[in-house]
Amino acid sequence: MAADSAPPLALGVTRILARSFDGRSETSLDPDLRVFVTDLVRPYGLPVREDLLAEGVGHSYEELAEGLLAEALADGVPVDLLILAFDSPDVRPGAPSSLALSRSCPGAPLAFALCDQGSAVAFSALRVAAEYQRTGACRRAVVVLAEQTALHYRPAGPVDLPERHSVVVLVLDETADVELTVRQFSALDGRKAAEVVGAEVGTLGSDAAVLLGSGLAAEPVPEVAAAAGLPFAGLPFTGLPFTGLWAELAERLPEWQEKGRPVLAAGFDRRLGVLSTLTLRAGP
Repeated sequence: MAADSAPPLALGVTRILARSFDGRSETSLDPDLRVFVTDLVRPYGLPVREDLLAEGVGHSYEELAEGLLAEALADGVPVDLLILAFDSPDVRPGAPSSLALSRSCPGAPLAFALCDQGSAVAFSALRVAAEYQRTGACRRAVVVLAEQTALHYRPAGPVDLPERHSVVVLVLDETADVELTVRQFSALDGRKAAEVVGAEVGTLGSDAAVLLGSGLAAEPVPEVAAAAGLPFAGLPFTGLPFTGLWAELAERLPEWQEKGRPVLAAGFDRRLGVLSTLTLRAGP
């Protein structure tokens, strides 16, 4: 097992908002999407889903996130960095949605996207934001997590797609009074991931709240937490394999912070064998 060192991040969470959507965006009917997807899958011999392309299924991440982003940043405080993180692909074939979203932020932030890390990419985005803060060039950052329901080709193996479109916006600031720690472990199987989560739960105290991502649902993490005498919260945001953990955190965090409870959120990507954990504690 390999684990990255994890000092507390200098950026803390000031706000988390989540929203889910039905329907589609007009971007899903852009003829360039067919060209893009066809070029994307040709080297791998994967068939294109002409039915979905003709019907116009899916949603662009720019359209999903722009309203929630405006709500999260309504105070007008400038943002220095915007990171869009996703697992399922966007349906916008042109300029990256991260750049489009940056134009909706006060301060004209540096913007880019992270992907191809499964569910671990959300945690990676938080770590990347913290690294930018350490350069002295980032006092406030926004991480946008998004997933949409359409995959316009047939994958080589089973994949978990969301049942509805969803977006989560996390606002991070170096003035926050919440201490945030992210750890990521590689080369794990499900049993070892459960043991690591159990060990981390044991460091938080009897009033801790524990959130488990969908990748841990079938593992013995609840039993491990119970053996340590600690409660955990389930994951009622079913059908959202990427954003569900974070939507649940957005729902419950205000109450937990009001009660002064430390929080552990954990996600496990089975395909990559990567366990990621996020710890939130009241700062000094």
